[in-house]
Amino acid sequence: MKTDIKTEQNNGNPLGYEKIGKLLLSFAIPSIISCLVNSIYNIVDQIFIGQGVGYLGNAATTVVFPLMTIVMAFATLIGSGGSAYASIMLGEGKSKEAKLTLNNLVTLSLGLGLIITVLGLAFLEPMLIKFGATEAVLPYAVDYGSIVLLGVPFSILGISLSNMARVDGNPMLSMYGILIGAALNTILDPIYIFVFHWGVKGAAVATITSQILSCVILAVYFAKGGHHMGFAKSMMKPVKRIYNKTLTLGASAGITSLVACIMQVVMNNSLVYYGNQSDVGGEVALSAMGIVMKIVMILGSFCIGFGVGAQPILGFNYGAKKYTRIKKTYRLAVVAATVSITAGWLVCQTMPELILRLFGSENGQFMTFAVKCMRIYLGGIFCAGFQIVATNYFQATGQPIKASVLSMLRQLLLLIPLLLILPVFFGLDGILYAGPAADIGSAVIVACFIVPEMKKLNQKIKDQQS
Repeated sequence: MKTDIKTEQNNGNPLGYEKIGKLLLSFAIPSIISCLVNSIYNIVDQIFIGQGVGYLGNAATTVVFPLMTIVMAFATLIGSGGSAYASIMLGEGKSKEAKLTLNNLVTLSLGLGLIITVLGLAFLEPMLIKFGATEAVLPYAVDYGSIVLLGVPFSILGISLSNMARVDGNPMLSMYGILIGAALNTILDPIYIFVFHWGVKGAAVATITSQILSCVILAVYFAKGGHHMGFAKSMMKPVKRIYNKTLTLGASAGITSLVACIMQVVMNNSLVYYGNQSDVGGEVALSAMGIVMKIVMILGSFCIGFGVGAQPILGFNYGAKKYTRIKKTYRLAVVAATVSITAGWLVCQTMPELILRLFGSENGQFMTFAVKCMRIYLGGIFCAGFQIVATNYFQATGQPIKASVLSMLRQLLLLIPLLLILPVFFGLDGILYAGPAADIGSAVIVACFIVPEMKKLNQKIKDQQS
């Protein structure tokens, strides 16, 4: 067995003594790249599908996206919860419990992935109709969704192992595993779509091939023993305590993705309904908003990256009761996330046409509505930085209820009601204005949670210093 973490802590574990800025960058940059690459999986598909199939193909990926968000919800639930618990255990010097967590995540990820694949294939067509597929879009959506579902077990396991690699002190591996998969996806997409003429099926095959490769790279690392955690067949037997901790701590992250799925279903159906009542048309509205939502994923990747990158630092120092380092980590992560997403917001506001042309421009009406979509719907996204970091803070410091409430806040409690109410009065434009209204409203509420938390943290720091 490797050197116990308590001994490492006494000798000086970098999470407990290294400069916060250096630590945050070392964990956040690979996390950002990993998030970006995960987003690029979908965006690369849409770019090549838009050029090779057209806006109906892009509309199909928009319809399938809620299904993939469900997969991401479970993957995030397991990976984020397990890594948060393992991080705290490492901070407390309990390396065996952290290793047991890793091995239990393998069993949980694969088992859940197989269940989702079987159920998804069994109910795919009626599910896609509920997600907003029109008669013209449905065949493309079935072709794409049926293949992507086959890769779900590898996708969930890969995301779980990626989270655990960061906790194990190897954030670069997490980045490389996903980056190599994305590179393969980018290479295979044009081959399958333009050379083999497989259309949306080709994009789906490229995606699952890439996910499998990423999963294998991460699995090989842990099979060789990792730094502090490695695979052990005897530890893969389900342990109720580990499952409970994983699901409790990961609830907020899982809820965020699950609520995003509900939001996407509501939005897709609203876009089709109100789009058909306007000059835009439901299928054009669906395709345009689908692309804008992928841009949201890109912008959010920076915030999520800083939030996820801060989590091992926050969790370790929470376990070690180093409250000053917790405060410094949170503040720095908030500043970095806010600056990065504000820069992205400015790009989207000033040059939307340049971005949108990547996805095809054969339909003039599509481009006009997509530009309007991007400028209005992303109008308040600059507020998202500190909200995402705050949610990760509560998760990393063992406060799952607060983290869950904040996870549900923007989309379930604000955005979904606004998507249902505003279009009644403003038609298709009401869907667009729901975005900034939810972003700004949720920012105010999150501040009401985090300000008292920072006051408590300041008091703990004073108590330690006295």
